[in-house]
Amino acid sequence: MTRRVGVVRFPGTNCEFDTIDAIRMLGGDAEILWHGDPSLKNVDAIVIPGGFAHGDYLRCGAIARFSPVMGAVASFAQEGGPILGICNGFQVLTEAGLLPGALQKNVGMKFLCSMQQVEFVSTQNILGRGSEVGDHLQIPINHFEGNYVCSPEVLSRIETREQIVFRYTDNPNGSTKDIAGVCNEAGNVVGMMPHPERATSALLGSSDGASVIKSFLS
Repeated sequence: MTRRVGVVRFPGTNCEFDTIDAIRMLGGDAEILWHGDPSLKNVDAIVIPGGFAHGDYLRCGAIARFSPVMGAVASFAQEGGPILGICNGFQVLTEAGLLPGALQKNVGMKFLCSMQQVEFVSTQNILGRGSEVGDHLQIPINHFEGNYVCSPEVLSRIETREQIVFRYTDNPNGSTKDIAGVCNEAGNVVGMMPHPERATSALLGSSDGASVIKSFLS
């Protein structure tokens, strides 16, 4: 059965159609979920894509977390529904309390746009099917506030509970412990700064993101 994915759009989102194209290319179906509509339209999975929700005013994702759709997203997460937040979507999920930690400005205060190598740290989550710990992926980043931070207590907890999904092999932004992506305790909610939807074909420089999206769709 084809998995139906709802891709949430906020004012300022700009990666929704890239995400939809990647999902459809890899065998899923996808449609837009408007942030002001509390209905999830009975989708099977949710992606919060990249961009600049509400212009990234206050903090990235700080306004988006109050959108009507986010109440339904939180309930969906609690029920075990698969949710992927990419870049700005990762920021939204941390602001909403659905993922631990926070994202702040990159070390060096520079916007970064480059291909990066990330390593699977844990596969006990919705993105790890078919992968092994230690697998390396080439996936691009495109962010100014991708520096993952958390308290020592939270870091200890997410390390112990295998909630760190990806690490950079050459940290570009100063993220604590090279963290590029994390999940919730249940593994059904994942946030990552790299953009797998932009790495689904060798024509884009890498097809490594395809395995991540295929796992999400399975």
